Order: sequence, then structure tokens, then C-alpha cells
Amino acid sequence: MKNPYNYFALFFLIFISRVVPHPPNFTPIIALSFYVPAILGIKFLKFFVLSYIIVDIFFGLHDASLFVWGSIIFISLLTKFIGRSFKTRLLGVLSGSIVFFVITNFGVWTSGYYGYTFDGLITCYIAAIPFFNNTLAATIIYALVIETIIKIFFPNLLTFKKNI
Repeated sequence: MKNPYNYFALFFLIFISRVVPHPPNFTPIIALSFYVPAILGIKFLKFFVLSYIIVDIFFGLHDASLFVWGSIIFISLLTKFIGRSFKTRLLGVLSGSIVFFVITNFGVWTSGYYGYTFDGLITCYIAAIPFFNNTLAATIIYALVIETIIKIFFPNLLTFKKNI
């Protein structure tokens, strides 16, 4: 991905995903966190995370920003362990949704909104379940869109292991 327009395109995609109105947590963040390093290689992770940081600075940081960025990095690194089949990629994307849920909601809990108790931690995770439904639905939909685009326009990109 040496073409600078490709970097701009990815940054623009991340930016647009924040600008376009959407239900809470219904974004392509997890699908992109999984597919970008899987397709472009793990070395691209630095630019990918930096793009999210710049967009977050533009739209405003929040208490859990570091946890969101950390989950992006962790999900991207998980790509390394996922096989080439559609089923294993789908399992990887679904695992990414769970990782995102666990890490980011722990970040919300550390903000103190629910108190610094075990009951507060449990309450925080329970309160986040409706958002997880949106996250899961968005991740599946965006992953299927990415899979379809790859299969139709870039069938050679489905050799994930080669790029990691």
C-alpha cells in the first residue's frame, strides 16, 4: 500500500464513519480493526491507530479513548492468529466484538461513573449490553460488506496469512 491515496482513503473512511449519523456503537470500527491489518499487513497498524486518534481528537476525546485505541490494537493483533477460511475470519470478527466490549467497558468503569466496586463493574457491563447488540450487528454487517467487496473486486486479498 505504497500509494498515498490509499492512506487518505482509509483515513477518510474512518472520518466518514464518525460523521454519518448512526445508532450508538453501530460503526465499522471492529470490522476495520480486523480487516485492515489482515489485508494490508500488521505494519499498517500504526497508521490505522493514528487515524483513529486524529479523528477522535477532532470529534473530542472521552474517558475511555485509550481503551478504545487499545482494543483496536488488540483486535488487529488477533488477526495474526486467524486462518484463511471465511468461518475463521467470521469467528475472528465476532471475537473482536467481545474483546471490544470487555476492554472499552472496563475503561468506562475506570472513569468512576459506576463506582469503584465489583458491583459497579457488573452494573457497568450490564448497562452496556444494549450497546453490544449494536456493536455485534454492525460488526457482522460491515464484515460481510468487506468480505463481499474483497470477493468480487479483490479475490487475491483473501490470502490473509501472507500479509500479516
